[in-house]
Amino acid sequence: MQVFGTHDDATRAQLAKVAEHARKVALMADGHVGYVMPIGGVAAYDNEVSVVGVGFDIACGNAAIRTDLTLDDIAGAPGTISKRLGQLADEIADTVSFGIGRKNRADDAPVDHPLFEDPVWEAVPAKHRKALHDKARNQLGTVGSGNHYVDLFADESGALWVGVHFGSRGFGHTVASNFLALGQGKSWGERVPETETLLRLEQPVGHDYWQLMNLAGRYAYAGREWVARKVVSILGGRELELVHNHHNFAWKETHDGEELVVVRKGATPAFPGQKGFIGGSMGDDAVIVQGTVSNDPVIGETQRQALFSTVHGAGRVMSRTAAAGKRHRKSGQVLSPGRVTPEMMLSWVKEKGVILRGGGLDEAPQVYRRLPEVLAAQGNTIEVLHTLRPLIVVMAGAGEVDPYKD
Repeated sequence: MQVFGTHDDATRAQLAKVAEHARKVALMADGHVGYVMPIGGVAAYDNEVSVVGVGFDIACGNAAIRTDLTLDDIAGAPGTISKRLGQLADEIADTVSFGIGRKNRADDAPVDHPLFEDPVWEAVPAKHRKALHDKARNQLGTVGSGNHYVDLFADESGALWVGVHFGSRGFGHTVASNFLALGQGKSWGERVPETETLLRLEQPVGHDYWQLMNLAGRYAYAGREWVARKVVSILGGRELELVHNHHNFAWKETHDGEELVVVRKGATPAFPGQKGFIGGSMGDDAVIVQGTVSNDPVIGETQRQALFSTVHGAGRVMSRTAAAGKRHRKSGQVLSPGRVTPEMMLSWVKEKGVILRGGGLDEAPQVYRRLPEVLAAQGNTIEVLHTLRPLIVVMAGAGEVDPYKD
């Protein structure tokens, strides 16, 4: 069992419970308590998949595009860079839909993508199929809320990058919820407890889940790439490089000579030479990394024990409720104050020079670990290729209600 960094007892207990049913497990340095399986957890199974391991936001992931633009290209007249960044932030917020539903200007999302004609849709019960199909079309290219974002960065050379983080929206959430029910012997549409549910891939329910999970992966890739490229077009730039990974997903992989199903929940695949984009918080740098390429047997063994995985972000140290407090759902009355105030959040991002649109206290920099410390805890299993300084962060507003945010 490979564990990076330090973790509380509850997180370690979750990992130990997962290990009772998995062949191998690992925990990344950004780990914290999740639903049944800890965020930052990795588990390998023998021809079965964990529904709650993959999670409700199937195929949530990060994509980053390096553009042909530099900070100087958008700076304009001396002293006007902040104004120009503010204009770009407004245009991104006005063009891309955050929260729930497509409600902004962009109407060219790829809703006719070939994935909508895939025969895998037949795995959804006939009476529910059209509703899910329509939901998926309506939400493709929407970002959601919570910790999902669209960011503009500058790297160490001044090159501009666009980064996005979100998943398969209501499509993935519906698949996860209903196969959790089917795996517990219930019917599609029934609510069931969020308990460990392992599906054998050779059995019909497991086969259908696997097919729909992979379809949700294609859906998430299509949405993230469309949004990232839409923002590149807003900037007036061209795409030079795309770095793209899921971090809530399962893959069939060969480890130590045998094929296993590897579930990464809030963990990024990082085979030697494989690149990944890892965000920090709205007020911290992000990074482009790759799995370390080395002949050092110690590094190689640690990578193998980690199932060639790394962190997906900085990792929370504070719950959403602890950060933002609790309010009455109808009246909005404060029932208990949070530990983060608007002044604290805005002071942090202002000092960093970030232009922020949206964002709630539950996503303030104070609720996250510091990414450099997390990366250091992963040791030399990964290499940082680029450090990305945030210029613009666009997220859903604090009042957005989105059932698919996690």
